[in-house]
Amino acid sequence: MSAWSGLFITFEGVEGSGKSTQADALARSLSEFGLEVVRSREPGGTPLGERIREILLDRSVSGMEPRAELMLFLASRAEHVERLVLPALRRGAVVISDRYADASVAYQGGGRELGTDLVERLNETATGGVQPDVTFLIDVTPEAGQRRKSRDPHAPDRIEEETLAFHERVRNAYLGLASREPSRFVIVNGERDRDEIADEILARTRDLMKTRRTGRGEGRT
Repeated sequence: MSAWSGLFITFEGVEGSGKSTQADALARSLSEFGLEVVRSREPGGTPLGERIREILLDRSVSGMEPRAELMLFLASRAEHVERLVLPALRRGAVVISDRYADASVAYQGGGRELGTDLVERLNETATGGVQPDVTFLIDVTPEAGQRRKSRDPHAPDRIEEETLAFHERVRNAYLGLASREPSRFVIVNGERDRDEIADEILARTRDLMKTRRTGRGEGRT
């Protein structure tokens, strides 16, 4: 059993997958049920994390060494867990994070080809072993994601403007993670109507919450 009473939910996916939209939708729905919901993101979530985010996504910071990039993500993550995620979980809140440790496995381990073993070892240190209860992987092809992003009026950030081959490696790494941890990952087809996707995610979340309550002897709802 977890050392906290809250629920930790993360959203992952390639650029343009719609994960941020779905994280927002789930946060709104759970808030309407009267739950305390803490909506966060990585990199970011804390003042230090947001400063690191600015550096990581800045298009003018070109040619960043992949290991340096990874270390910046890990620094933001360590602060995020200690300052925001754990306090919220301990007081019983639902924490919904747009990206978490799996993102580094996919983007730096897969996309930057640093290898998943290295990233997972360092993630363990950065997170202190804090794992999500469920991770929704909003799966779209990189091509579909790029088509969506092309309609965005904002200029692409440093990572969004990477090559298609990079984003294909990221997607493959995500799918590899999901196949290794089927009890935590829920793969969601992101190339559907957004309301249909939101309904599926909310239903899966409510099922998880019922299971957790039953497991703690609180009865069924």
